[in-house]
Amino acid sequence: MIVVIRRDDRFLLARSSRVTRNFYSLIAGFVEPGESLEQAVVREVKEETGLDVNNIRYQSSQPWPFPHQLMVGFIADYQGGELCLQEDELADAGWFCADDHPPIPPETTIAGRLISALKDEIAGNRSDA
Repeated sequence: MIVVIRRDDRFLLARSSRVTRNFYSLIAGFVEPGESLEQAVVREVKEETGLDVNNIRYQSSQPWPFPHQLMVGFIADYQGGELCLQEDELADAGWFCADDHPPIPPETTIAGRLISALKDEIAGNRSDA
């Protein structure tokens, strides 16, 4: 699973401590036995960032390079907590605006599509105000 977390008009981006690419991406992880996808989102976000999320909603999926894997993408809302990184997973993370953020994955990836979908959601909320 992979998730983009919304906090008002900003979203969380993180840089992996394991990947040397020079861009930020989203929180991702694996579903444990007996866990729902939504429970995995809550657990992975809490483990890797110390944050609590709610209003978890499915956005899209993408085949993943591992054999027989499917990456399932979600958008979730920040519920609470202070950003506290699991250092063996994340080197850096922060809240960014749609028009001011570090390099991100292209829209050909599920991470890129999730970020784009959230940017559209934020822009839609602004135009409704």
